[in-house]
Amino acid sequence: MAKRVQVVLNEDVFSLGKDGDLVEVAPGYARNFLFPYGKAVPVTPAVMKQVAHRRAKQAEQEAELKQQAIDFQTALKTIGRFTVKKQVGDDEVLFGTVTNGDVAEAIQEATKKDIDRRDITVPEIHRTGKYKVQIKLHKEVTAEINLEVVSY
Repeated sequence: MAKRVQVVLNEDVFSLGKDGDLVEVAPGYARNFLFPYGKAVPVTPAVMKQVAHRRAKQAEQEAELKQQAIDFQTALKTIGRFTVKKQVGDDEVLFGTVTNGDVAEAIQEATKKDIDRRDITVPEIHRTGKYKVQIKLHKEVTAEINLEVVSY
């Protein structure tokens, strides 16, 4: 009996691999767990073709998403500056602080495109003025915008 068998995963399996990975496992593990639950299939030439086709489609989609992120980065640079209005007290000190949610709202108002607030990195802002804010648009594309904090 074979010591290890090769299988192609149909879904992510913790500590084994991701969907579409070719992995070697013990025959009993494959026969008793992976195959019955539909988590993997045995390696055949047809299955390998399907995996290659799926990876090619994923690469296309990833390239398209990256291009969209680059286009949006250019649009943000074109706009130049975003403004956030906050209530201030003495010496131009803000009541509270400027959050990444405030920055996301300002971008959404100007561009009509939603940005996840968790992808925005805002420095500590406690006064009015001009600041630089980092936005992660894609895992390889980051934009830097100018943010102006003013009082209302």
